[in-house]
Amino acid sequence: MQMTDTLAVPAGTGRWAAVEEILVRVNKWLIGGLMATMAVLVFANVVSRYVFGTSLIWVEELTQYGMIWVTYLGAGLALREGRHVAVDTLQDWLPPRLRHALRTLIACAVAAFLLAVCVLGAQIVLFTWDQETPVLGVPAGVPYLGVPIGAAMCLLHLVMFWRAFVERRFELQEIAAEEVQV
Repeated sequence: MQMTDTLAVPAGTGRWAAVEEILVRVNKWLIGGLMATMAVLVFANVVSRYVFGTSLIWVEELTQYGMIWVTYLGAGLALREGRHVAVDTLQDWLPPRLRHALRTLIACAVAAFLLAVCVLGAQIVLFTWDQETPVLGVPAGVPYLGVPIGAAMCLLHLVMFWRAFVERRFELQEIAAEEVQV
C-alpha cells in the first residue's frame, strides 16, 4: 500500500488509481473544511454571545446542516477503513470460499442499500426544494443534498475498493495494529 497523508490508498496502476486517490483526497478536504468551518463558527458564536451579549442566530442552523454533510460524506471514508459496525463472527467461522461468497453478497447488499439511499434522498431533495429553511432562507433541499451525494460517494468508494472490501483488507488496518502494540 502507498501512503498519502493518514489514509492509505491502494497502489494501483493507471488512471483508475489516480482517480481513486483524487476522490479520497477531495473527500478528506471537504470533510476537514466543513469541520473547521463549523468549529470556527461555533467558537465565534460563543464569543459573540458571552462577550457582546448577542448570538449569531444563523450559526446553529448552518452547523446542523454541516453535520449532515460531514456525516454522509464521511461514511465512504469510514467504509474504506472498516470503521462501520459489523458482526464478523459467522464469516470468520466459514471456510475461505464461503467467506468470499458471503462477503460478495454483503458488498452487493451494501451497494443496493446505498443506491436506494441515493434515489430516496434525491426524492426528498426534490420534495423539499421549494420550502425554505427557517433562519437562512435557503431551499430546504440544500441540506438534504448531503444524503444522496454522500450515499453516491460511499457507493463510489465501495465500487473503487470492491475487491479489498470483499477480502476485508481495509485501508488503515496496518496502522491500527501498530497503534495497539505501542
